[in-house]
Amino acid sequence: MTALPDTSAPQRTQAMALMIFSSVLISFGGLFIRLMREADVWQISFYRSLALIGAVCLLMCWRYGNKAPAVTRAIGRPGVLAGVFGAGATMCFLQSVTNTTVANTLFMLSAIPFITAALAWLILGETLRRTTLITMFCAMTGIGVMVAGGIGQGSLYGNVMGLVTALSFSCFAIIVRRHRTVEMLPVLMVSGSLVAGLSLIMRWGDLSIPWHDIGLCIIIGGVLSGGANTLFLLAARHLVAAELTLIMLLEFALGPLWVWLFLNEVPVAATILGGMILISSVGARALIELKRARQGLAP
Repeated sequence: MTALPDTSAPQRTQAMALMIFSSVLISFGGLFIRLMREADVWQISFYRSLALIGAVCLLMCWRYGNKAPAVTRAIGRPGVLAGVFGAGATMCFLQSVTNTTVANTLFMLSAIPFITAALAWLILGETLRRTTLITMFCAMTGIGVMVAGGIGQGSLYGNVMGLVTALSFSCFAIIVRRHRTVEMLPVLMVSGSLVAGLSLIMRWGDLSIPWHDIGLCIIIGGVLSGGANTLFLLAARHLVAAELTLIMLLEFALGPLWVWLFLNEVPVAATILGGMILISSVGARALIELKRARQGLAP
């Protein structure tokens, strides 16, 4: 099976490099959250979302100048819907990770590439290469090893929220991919506004946190989330939807690594082994694509 031939091999290779860098960037989020002193998840979400909105506004103004408002309106209903799904994924993730084990949440999120592949086949007519399918199953194996022993605990509600998170993000990826000729950067402002609004309601009158934590939220939202999501939207123009979400799984493997290196929180052996399997799978897939690009093969 082959992917839709809507882009060249060099462009696909560059897009994979952008997605890998995006996943590495966002994987530092867990480290910065662990450095928080007082802020809870809703307070973090509020300030993170404000920083994300501010970063996207600045980027839009720098890129489009006085045409930025028109470009923002051009996302239309599909962009608004994508923003709703993006916000839904964020909020359901918070509900999942606070109501079940981290292992359960990660296991549910590892289904994102498979859900995305199914939706892309049904809605976009995108099919996958055999190498991509093999990589997906290898990555799933790595996730399984990482969370082994933690599955089965936690509440049913938390597990369901993890599954809804995966479904919501898959829908977000499908919409962005389908409308890849439209500038979808303003979608991040839509999702950020919705998350900020809900966080404000949940913590009304209780948004006071140390400047140290606010600074970390600005980094998480304006730099990590803003940068990673921008790269995701750029890569979506040249990679099929399942490939985008497959490479995104690198975040799960790299997140514990940074906490280990910078905070000396040693992960269990299963986390290290599973992470190595996941990273090796995505790395091998990227090398195969690079080889095809050098040989000048069509996607």
